[in-house]
Amino acid sequence: MWESDERHEWRSGPWSLELRDDELADVAHDGRVVLRSVRAVVRDRNWDTAGLVVDRAAASDLALTLHVHSAGLGSDLRGIVRAEVRGPGRLRVLTDLESASQFETNRTGLVVLHPPALAGSRMDVRHPDGGVTHSRFPGDISPHQPAFDIAALQWSHDGLDVDVRFAGDVFEMEDQRNWTDASYKTYSRPLALPFPYVLAAGERVVQSIEIAVSGTPAPVDADPVARIRLEEGPPLPAIGVSAATAPDPAPPLAEAPVEGARPASVLVELDLATRNWRAALGRAAASALPLDVRFVLSDDEPASIDEAAHALRGLPIARVTAFVATGPARHVSDLGAIGLLRHALTEAGVEADVVGGVRSHFTELNREHHRLPRGLDGIVFSSTPLFHSLSIAQLVESLPMQRLVASQAVGIAAGLPVHIGPISLRPHFNDVATTPPPMPAHDDLRDGYGSALILPTPPPGAAGAPPGASGRVSPAADPRQAAPELAAWTIASAAALAVPGVATLAYFEEWGPRGVRTGDGAALPVLEAVSALASLSGRAGLRGDSPDGLVWAVGARAADGDAVLVANLDRRARSVEVELPGGSTRTAEVAAGAFVRL
Repeated sequence: MWESDERHEWRSGPWSLELRDDELADVAHDGRVVLRSVRAVVRDRNWDTAGLVVDRAAASDLALTLHVHSAGLGSDLRGIVRAEVRGPGRLRVLTDLESASQFETNRTGLVVLHPPALAGSRMDVRHPDGGVTHSRFPGDISPHQPAFDIAALQWSHDGLDVDVRFAGDVFEMEDQRNWTDASYKTYSRPLALPFPYVLAAGERVVQSIEIAVSGTPAPVDADPVARIRLEEGPPLPAIGVSAATAPDPAPPLAEAPVEGARPASVLVELDLATRNWRAALGRAAASALPLDVRFVLSDDEPASIDEAAHALRGLPIARVTAFVATGPARHVSDLGAIGLLRHALTEAGVEADVVGGVRSHFTELNREHHRLPRGLDGIVFSSTPLFHSLSIAQLVESLPMQRLVASQAVGIAAGLPVHIGPISLRPHFNDVATTPPPMPAHDDLRDGYGSALILPTPPPGAAGAPPGASGRVSPAADPRQAAPELAAWTIASAAALAVPGVATLAYFEEWGPRGVRTGDGAALPVLEAVSALASLSGRAGLRGDSPDGLVWAVGARAADGDAVLVANLDRRARSVEVELPGGSTRTAEVAAGAFVRL
């Protein structure tokens, strides 16, 4: 379930890469990764990604050719993706895809990912007109594109000089660390151009990149022991969970979503444009835990916030905010949204901390925090590692980026507490969709709500109905929710995100396909991790850096001794040595994809 990614290595002289499904990953020269990934992508008008299926792969000493076709979202493209050696120190990757039918797309073509280790490195950008801009790969996460109008990029790192030339379109770069992706992404078509655009039937997309490498890689000293030094600091964040979004009925154990140490709060997002938000609030309140309430305002019924505020009377409220649904400030709690919320709370006689931020990723907080009003009691944003890719590599590589995101969010908050959540494997909603989300057909939760909403399909035999279909579930759930390794990932994630200034981390849901329990209430392996983290909440924290992004540790001090959790996301067992304040050490052998208590 966890290591389901198929990996095949291809080598040609000093060049090597790893084939992961349709992705050419870890493109390396003399054993040093120069590009994190190259792949062809097909994205529809909502930025959803169609699968690129590899029909067959042909490998030789000089080339690797993938014969591919797209699947889903109304796309029908066929063609090749090829990596080929073009001479000493030169590798070309090209794609040639033909659309069999008309298709509306926001992006179809090659995407290149650069490793995050390039942060701060000098970058020369060559433009189509021959001009050159001297710049750097951003150190801090850049809210906007760090490079435009790209025909070629040059940089030096780790003893190697790299030159990458792009053909077939004009390219630009964005900092994908905003979404906790471990990369800078160079892509085509410029976002300033209108989208979606139409690929006509028979139209071809032909693009290529050519990589030239020279120099000698710097030596690397490998330590067989992962060493982590923990330092004492402020209390660790409170641990929360999100309210279940799965269809009723709720399991009997829904009132106790976490065994042992209970979470500090239940985060519930309520879209006031839906008819079942009242039922969602009622089910979340059944936990009897303080509620972290996130309202999405209704464009059609602005006064619905007044009813919503009255619905909070008598409930334990940890904090509350409101987001704009559409327009320039969509998904942001701007001055207008917070003003409406404050007025509604006052009229309803509800006293609660009013926080603000974004409904979506750190990306929007990084870009739009200037819209937040003064006088807030905290800052909020959500996090998901699987926004751009569903691979295990993406999931694991997001962990060091979570540390960057949390640290930068604390800086933006300027002393206000930061509340991170929902934290989920896949996005809890599509924040870049260009079409409205589906609406529930009932006032209750028989079909679930939010991203877990079950959508009706045509009756069997009707046009467009698959055989035996009775409903369609949106792709918000991930099968790895039940994987034992997710427990280790959650410990590592908390170790990464729990920087001083972060007050709350809300992981997954109470129960259901995105939960810490199944729909019938049975505990999933990740429940143990959430419970262990909750038991450390509020105690003086022990924090440290990961030596390699794969092994993490977090702990807390107490009168009866220090408690330390160590997680290993490597594909092999690791020897770990943890140094505590005062100089004492603890050691452990941690199995692959596991966590231990020291």
